[in-house]
Amino acid sequence: MKNLTDMMKQVQAMQSKMADMQAKLEAATVTGQAGGGLVKVTLSGKGSMTALHVDHSLFKEDEKEILEDLIIAAHADAKTKSEALMAEEMKSVTGGMALPPGMKLPF
Repeated sequence: MKNLTDMMKQVQAMQSKMADMQAKLEAATVTGQAGGGLVKVTLSGKGSMTALHVDHSLFKEDEKEILEDLIIAAHADAKTKSEALMAEEMKSVTGGMALPPGMKLPF
C-alpha cells in the first residue's frame, strides 16, 4: 500500500504543477513577425491572439494581398513560438519526459 500512497502523492504533485503551468502559459505572451517586422502578431501562451500591429506603410490598396499574407505568416510564427513555449513548460512538469506523438496539452 505504501507504493499506492506514494503514487497518489506524485499524481497530486503533478496536478498542482499542471495547474501552475497552465496559469503561467495564460499569462505568457509570444510575438511573431513577418515582413521584417512590418506585421506583428501577439498570442497568449495558450494561442489566443491578443494583439496585431501592421505598419502604416502597408495600407495601400495594391498591397492588400501582401498584407494578408504577412498577417498569416506572422500568426504562424507566433503560433510556433507558443507551441515551443508550451512544450518547454511541459518538460518541466513531466521531468523531461516527452509526451507520446500526437498527444497535446492542455488535455
